[in-house]
Amino acid sequence: MQTASRSRFYWLNFGIPLACAVVVFLMFDLTRIDIAFNNLFYDPVTQTFPLDHVHLFEKITHKWARIIPNWTGEIAIIGALLSFLWPRLKAEKHAKIIDFLEKIRVAPVLRFATRHRRDLLYVVLAFSISTGVIHYLKGHTSVYCPIETTQYGGKIEHKEWYENFDLLKVAGDGRCWPGGHASGGFTMLALYFVARRYRWRYSKAIMYGSLALGFVYGTTRVVQGWHYMSHTFWAGIFVWLACLLTALAFYGRARLEMPVLGKAEEPALVAQPVGLMPADQ
Repeated sequence: MQTASRSRFYWLNFGIPLACAVVVFLMFDLTRIDIAFNNLFYDPVTQTFPLDHVHLFEKITHKWARIIPNWTGEIAIIGALLSFLWPRLKAEKHAKIIDFLEKIRVAPVLRFATRHRRDLLYVVLAFSISTGVIHYLKGHTSVYCPIETTQYGGKIEHKEWYENFDLLKVAGDGRCWPGGHASGGFTMLALYFVARRYRWRYSKAIMYGSLALGFVYGTTRVVQGWHYMSHTFWAGIFVWLACLLTALAFYGRARLEMPVLGKAEEPALVAQPVGLMPADQ
């Protein structure tokens, strides 16, 4: 039974993303579908992508959109740092400080951060690793954005990522593969694995929401001519794998594969004393 459960876990979490990678490679990287899709948003008369010149569209979809992953990462960093503060406060030595923190309602925040220290550190590390993987791939494949290539009035010849890939050194100046903006949305998948740890019944909603966010981020850059659609798919695959591997290191497979709690079971989890869910669980 355990073997079947383990196999199912690895098939769902590793098998499906790897199968998607094969499909994306065969369907997009070896064909001209990417170019055909981008052609829909390109004006050959002016040799521009019209939406690339709409400042409001750029501000909303590119600049403002970054707020969600940026603030999530910053909150996780602040929370992780605060998680080390509460355990250092001893009732016999810091009674006045504790009373003051209780009075201004900071103490509950510090206790929450301490209780969820592992989760906060996981989010910080998962974000960092995901970003690092994307930056590594960008530098070691040197793919130029569509708008920079001769296909769309630029000066650089279009090449696929595997034509330039170099494992050990920077391949060139191109920095377009995988999609960086899309990966920012996909990093929210880290919250899905935290939810899975606690078997929260809305964990799948977080997963679907994070995937949707990444695809929206990526697609808005496609219609502006700064990415191909396959760049978004590749970003999602790599970020998923980065978040998954980090979650396995932090929580272990057994915790992540447990079934989500039913509606009737959730109050029992919430009602558990803090001592039953220590920060290093």
